[in-house]
Amino acid sequence: MNNLKEIQKEIQKEIPPYSTVVQTGMVSLYEICFEQAGKAMKEVLENNGYSQHKIGSPRAIIKMAYQANLIDDEDCWLEALRDRNNVAHSYNEEIANNIIKDSKEKYIAMFEELQREIEKNWL
Repeated sequence: MNNLKEIQKEIQKEIPPYSTVVQTGMVSLYEICFEQAGKAMKEVLENNGYSQHKIGSPRAIIKMAYQANLIDDEDCWLEALRDRNNVAHSYNEEIANNIIKDSKEKYIAMFEELQREIEKNWL
């Protein structure tokens, strides 16, 4: 997540359209952070007795994390999942810029909140 925050600081100085390097970097780091957050949620849930539920897919993990009060904004996480699924189309400038905008406006904070919640209440 630190790399995502670092690139986010760098692009604060720029306005769209971003260079291909910036777009690719930000979108790739977003995807990595989302994947790691999903794995962390799944592990925390399983370690806290939620393994009896089917939590294999990212959507199911998000739903269970919300029910378990691991996350508090299910809609934001589901939107992040949709954006993660669109990463394959990030060659499309509009999609890439939307992922960058949403990362700056809400996803970085969402990842940070998950990290704080896990550290405070789940470890």
